[in-house]
Amino acid sequence: MKKVMRISALAAAVLLVAGCQDTAQEAPKAEIKTELKTDEQKAAYAIGASIGNFASQTLKQQDELGVALDRNLVKTGLLDALAGQEMMSEEEMGAALRAHEQKMNTVVQEKAKEKREATLQSGAKYLEDNAKKEGVTVTDSGLQYEVVKQGEGAKPVAADTVTVHYTGKLTDGTVFDSSKERGQPATFPLANVIKGWTEGVALMPVGSEYRLTIPAELAYGDQEVGSIPAGSVLVFDVELISIEGK
Repeated sequence: MKKVMRISALAAAVLLVAGCQDTAQEAPKAEIKTELKTDEQKAAYAIGASIGNFASQTLKQQDELGVALDRNLVKTGLLDALAGQEMMSEEEMGAALRAHEQKMNTVVQEKAKEKREATLQSGAKYLEDNAKKEGVTVTDSGLQYEVVKQGEGAKPVAADTVTVHYTGKLTDGTVFDSSKERGQPATFPLANVIKGWTEGVALMPVGSEYRLTIPAELAYGDQEVGSIPAGSVLVFDVELISIEGK
């Protein structure tokens, strides 16, 4: 989830031209007489368009969070500021923006908490169901693994560097990372990865292919990492190619 803009960004959002869409509808683009020939004209237009795009995106994000602002008032604020006839002092505007920012931060935190709790609940159900499947072993830590192919080589320890092929998925099947799709195995110290990887790969003899189902507490916990939601159970198909040494 995107972070709420700071005060300076929120202040810029007040300069919204999104509210001017009604005017744009009344005057189709083909009929607009504005010409952009000189560098000054282009710069002036670019400033307005940049402010409008930024403000429009900001308000759309807030709409999605359930906090909609009156576009007509935003447009009025823009036009009043351009004319130097603001109805509020700088102190009043600053106080209003700070209050709005605080409200948005609270909304964002509540939405993030709701999303995390839903992810944790669905993950717990997935782990419960997966543990009942034939061939799935659950370790004392809660890691679940399934042997797809058992190799005959040595097993690595946490101090080793290993080379693997892997595909990482969310419980809904969404792939968030894959060395196989990149066509290049990954090599890394086994101690430098998430706990579920360190434990799971250490169970694998070289040449093995395992499916590791990793609870959130052995993965990224309550952190949102890239496209991985906070609280996610992760599923990895791992092939241990070789042990490179310590």
